[in-house]
Amino acid sequence: MKIGILYTSHPDPATEPHPHHAVHVRTTREVLEAEALGFDAIWIAEHHFSNKYGIMPDPFAYLCYLAALTSRIKLCAGVMVVPLHHPMRIVENAAFIDILSNGRFQLGLGSGYRPYEFEGLGADYETRRDIQEEAIPLILQGFHQKRVSANGAHFKFDIPEPYEIYPLPVQRPHPPIYMGAGTDRSMRQAAKWGFGLMQSTLPDLATIAAHIETYRSHMKESVAPFNANPAFGEVDVCRLVYVAPTDAQAKAESAEGVVRHVKSFVSNGTGRYFGEVTAERDDNALSYDNLVENTILHGSPETVIRKIEALRAVGATSVMLHYPPYYGPEKTSQMLRLFAKEVLPHVQAMEAPRLAAE
Repeated sequence: MKIGILYTSHPDPATEPHPHHAVHVRTTREVLEAEALGFDAIWIAEHHFSNKYGIMPDPFAYLCYLAALTSRIKLCAGVMVVPLHHPMRIVENAAFIDILSNGRFQLGLGSGYRPYEFEGLGADYETRRDIQEEAIPLILQGFHQKRVSANGAHFKFDIPEPYEIYPLPVQRPHPPIYMGAGTDRSMRQAAKWGFGLMQSTLPDLATIAAHIETYRSHMKESVAPFNANPAFGEVDVCRLVYVAPTDAQAKAESAEGVVRHVKSFVSNGTGRYFGEVTAERDDNALSYDNLVENTILHGSPETVIRKIEALRAVGATSVMLHYPPYYGPEKTSQMLRLFAKEVLPHVQAMEAPRLAAE
């Protein structure tokens, strides 16, 4: 299995006060440490207008910067909020980062889940899935064809001769593409277009298993050339993580921070995250004990390995780790080093066959 880390550029107001410039220095330092420790990938999330979850308006720009600082680790945009972008700009930028990173780029797509981001950019939140479903075939055409034209409800454009789409990516016809999906509608779309499936931090194991089965049941609907996507049949599950020598120490060091993070995450500013979210918004459901039982990867190395094995058993092929900034740089670095030493070798040695169409 592969292990990546999700970065939302979420500031800690106590140590990274407004205007939060320090968050970007800290995130870059953690990315470079992740590569040195042997993690497989880093994912950069797109967010706008709020310091409560993330201040990274352009993952493409940041990944260009990281391409020059790294040499091995996969560089991933996850996810680009498709309804907030022109589909051809997604194609062009993805190809350009793939060139700058010498074929290390991966692309995640999603419809978005924070209404205030759409309001701030003048986009309609309620029709976001309709916009995404119109954009996705155009994005794929942009990778597979030299020229694309559109005359739909949301996109009208033309790239006629003698002009064509540039640049071309190193990974042909395109880098691995994933979709963040949690509703039946979005999971069908992910399977139909040959995308890998991304799952969010909050659904419990049973929900993840049901989502994977829904995705698998629709994989047969994908046809050539889309089913040749290198990510097709892969399932990347995002999970909040904290590893310590014992379960008790992990709880003592992380409980306050992770509960604060999750409660903020499901606050009123958030719509549905990748679709259906199973966590209820009451104090009992969002208690540390409930979270550690059902969703988060917190505990000793042995506990965390066991939880990752359970994800693998239901079809996950990779795990994207996530954590809030509230533990402080020193404790976070210590946690990542322990994960790399005690957990990463075991997980990377696990066989994780990708899903196949039924």
